[in-house]
Amino acid sequence: MASLSIARSPFFLILSFAVLLLHSCYADPDPLQDFCVANLEAQNISVNGFTCKPSSTVTSDDFFFAGLAKEGDTGNIFGLNVSSGDVLNFPGLNTLGVSMNRVDLAPGGTNPPHSHPRATELVFVIDGRVLVGFVTTSNALFSKVLNAGESFVIPKGLIHFQFNVGVGKALLITAFDSQLPGVQIIPVALFASSPSIPNQVLAKAFQVDEQIVKGIKSKFGSS
Repeated sequence: MASLSIARSPFFLILSFAVLLLHSCYADPDPLQDFCVANLEAQNISVNGFTCKPSSTVTSDDFFFAGLAKEGDTGNIFGLNVSSGDVLNFPGLNTLGVSMNRVDLAPGGTNPPHSHPRATELVFVIDGRVLVGFVTTSNALFSKVLNAGESFVIPKGLIHFQFNVGVGKALLITAFDSQLPGVQIIPVALFASSPSIPNQVLAKAFQVDEQIVKGIKSKFGSS
C-alpha cells in the first residue's frame, strides 16, 4: 500500500512529468510541415536549422543534388577529397536530420583522424579496400578492413579515420543523422588553427622538440 500511495502522490507525479519533459528535450522535434527548404541567404539568426524559403518559391530542384556524382581531386597531402552533401550544399535537407558525403581516396590516401560532433556516421564502401576505425573515450580502437558493399558505423562524436589499403582508388559514401554534422579534422585543428596553438603547448602535449612542431605546422601552411 505504501508504494501505491507514493505513486499517487503529487511529488511523484511532478517528478515523473519532469523526467519525461527532460527526456523529450534530448530528441529532435518532429517537423511541423512537409518540408522547410533552407533559405541560406537569410540574415536572421536561427537555431537548429535555417529559415524556410516561402513555399511558393520552392521547386523540384530544391530536393535534387548532383554534388556526389563526380570524382573529387585527391592531389593533396592526404590523398583525399570529400564532397559534402549537407544542408549548406543541399538546402532541401533543412530540418530533415540527414546528410551524406562522397569520399574519394587515392592509393595510400587517408581521411585523417577527425570527428563529427553532431552526428553518427555510417560508412559504405562503393569501390576499393579501406581500413575504417574509431577510438572510444577509453582509448579503445575498433577497426575493420572493408571491401565494396560493406559498411561500418561510427558512434556520434568519436574520433575516427579511413585509410585506403587497396592497390587502386577507393570510393565511399558516408551517411549522417544530421543535416549539418560538422567536422573537426584533428591534425588541422591542432597544427593549423587561427590563431595558432603555441608551439610549446603542442611540444609538451606530444613530448617532442618545438622544432618538430614547427616542421609539422609548415606542412599545413602555418607557423
